[in-house]
Amino acid sequence: MSRLRVIMFGLLILTGGWYGWRQLHTQDAISKPIRYVKIEGAFQYTNKDKLKQALTPEMKRGFYHADMDTIHHLISSLPLVEKVDVKRVWPDAVHITITEQKPIVRWGKNALLNKQGDILIPDDIADFKNLPWITGPEGQEKKLLEIMKGVYIVLKDKSLQLAEFHVNDRRAWRIKLANGLEMQLGRKAPLENMQRFLQTMDLLGEEQLAMIASVDTRYPNGYAVTWKPEVTEIDWKAIAQKNKT
Repeated sequence: MSRLRVIMFGLLILTGGWYGWRQLHTQDAISKPIRYVKIEGAFQYTNKDKLKQALTPEMKRGFYHADMDTIHHLISSLPLVEKVDVKRVWPDAVHITITEQKPIVRWGKNALLNKQGDILIPDDIADFKNLPWITGPEGQEKKLLEIMKGVYIVLKDKSLQLAEFHVNDRRAWRIKLANGLEMQLGRKAPLENMQRFLQTMDLLGEEQLAMIASVDTRYPNGYAVTWKPEVTEIDWKAIAQKNKT
């Protein structure tokens, strides 16, 4: 009877110390038992219990008979794992290095995108609710991600943070900022429409901007504003006079 010990090094999974793995019985292993599994890497999304479940059957086979290619495949198939390195280390250990994917946005209802625009499927999309959200036609994820990056930069220059970027089947754009403000940008020159609104922000002022629920920029010479329900009537003449001075 032997005890298999797992050492895990992960940014958020473990910050030092040892993870003890429940004792594995290796009476069925003809060869020398595996007593230690060292797992390292900068990972935060890989589920510890799922990792243990994937590794256990091969570890029970013993040092000589455990299949490193099978272990590699099992770990690679876990959500958000990008690369895996597995090696047998004499006399009784297996060393595993895991590199995770780095999602940067949510895509659709249940997926994520990395910086290359590759689709990733996590166990629970709710764990990534703080990431910006993109929706759009299937197959357009890479293109829309690049467009979103440009929109993000333009908004950042105005000290605004993009939270959502939506493109419907008619290619009409709609965005939402972290402060809750929504912009209907349409499908004809949506970037120019957004820029036109941003250029008027200084005229409106922070106080008036905070009162806006949404803007519709799909007009050739301006935009329509929807105010938050609690906003009382605005004295535009006073605002105009203030800007003149």
